Amino acid sequence: MNSARQPIGVFDSGIGGLTVVKALMEDLPSESIIYFGDTARVPYGTKSKTTIVKFSLESVEFLLRFDVKCIVIACNTASSWALPTLRKYFKVPIIGVIRPGALAAVRQTRNRRVGVIGTTATIHSGAYETAIQRLDPAIKVFSQHCPLFVPLVEEGWLNGGISKEIAAKYLEPLKRQRIDTLILGCTHYPLLAPTIQKAMGPGVTLVDSARQTAAEVRGVLLGADTLRDEARKPRYRFFVTDEPTHFLRVGERFLGRLAGSVEHVNGHLERT
Repeated sequence: MNSARQPIGVFDSGIGGLTVVKALMEDLPSESIIYFGDTARVPYGTKSKTTIVKFSLESVEFLLRFDVKCIVIACNTASSWALPTLRKYFKVPIIGVIRPGALAAVRQTRNRRVGVIGTTATIHSGAYETAIQRLDPAIKVFSQHCPLFVPLVEEGWLNGGISKEIAAKYLEPLKRQRIDTLILGCTHYPLLAPTIQKAMGPGVTLVDSARQTAAEVRGVLLGADTLRDEARKPRYRFFVTDEPTHFLRVGERFLGRLAGSVEHVNGHLERT
């Protein structure tokens, strides 16, 4: 059985998964975290299923070097396509972001009309629709891919005219469907939440999968008796496959601060 003192492993295609890390830091403040961001091969959202699964397998294998007690896929695209394969090949508990977000949306909706926004690959996978309709087949799901939202976040263009104009264009079809709940199906999107909320109006509830995922991680660790409840200072380590400078700069926007070292690993996931 894994020890409570072992770290949680988190991986993402790049930087967006830091929204999940932030939620884990806030909800599980005693837990140490190893984060792997595949920044040299981002984005995953435009790649094939085969490529996404391959990269995800490599990410898990890297995190297992640190004897992690569970792994969080902090990437909607990888969660959509790779989760069943990862659970087949690895014994460590693996948590994706799709089911927690879907469950929260099912609980929130009043008119049973739910919207999902995400990368092209996430939307094409139909993963949210499948997860929601397993929970409540009566809910109608409307999806919209928003590929420009990720570069807007990474450039820091969160509230200006460009962001508002793009958000209005992407979200108009969902407004016409009279949804009352909208899943932010990409870990970058919570940083655009005020702009998205303004475009959708006050009658629409936004669902941030990161917060729901942190709650699911707590439940998994409790169930395995590996939750670290002692008040000890955690250790945070971040690994990236590209030069760390961009990660450091943009990562501060996601976390407010980077609370640990950032180390580079090469294309073979070896530390440099």
